[in-house]
Amino acid sequence: MDRKAEIRRYKEREAPAGIYAIRCAATGKIWVGATPSLDKIANRQFFTLRQGTNPNAALQAAWNRSGGDALTFEPIEALGEDVPALARPRVLKERLAHWLEALEASRI
Repeated sequence: MDRKAEIRRYKEREAPAGIYAIRCAATGKIWVGATPSLDKIANRQFFTLRQGTNPNAALQAAWNRSGGDALTFEPIEALGEDVPALARPRVLKERLAHWLEALEASRI
C-alpha cells in the first residue's frame, strides 16, 4: 500500500516551472529556455538532440559538432509556489528575457 501511495503522490506533485540553460563547453555558447516543468525538460531536450530532431538548429549543430559530453543542462531559476497559475506564463516570459540578456544567450 505504501508503494501505491508514493506513486500517486509522485504523479500528483506540482512540477516547478522555471528557466534553464544548456551550455556548450567547447564553444562557450549558451542557450536559455523557459518551461512549465523543470524536472522534465532536460530529458526532452537531450532526447531530441540524440535523435537529431531538436527544433533549435544551432543547438543541434553544437551537439553534432561537439558531442553530448560538451553540453550541460543547468536549471537557472525556479518559480516559487507563490506565483499564481494564471500569472506563470507572463512571469516565465519576463524571467526568460532577463536571463537571455544577462547571460548574452540564445533562446531555445
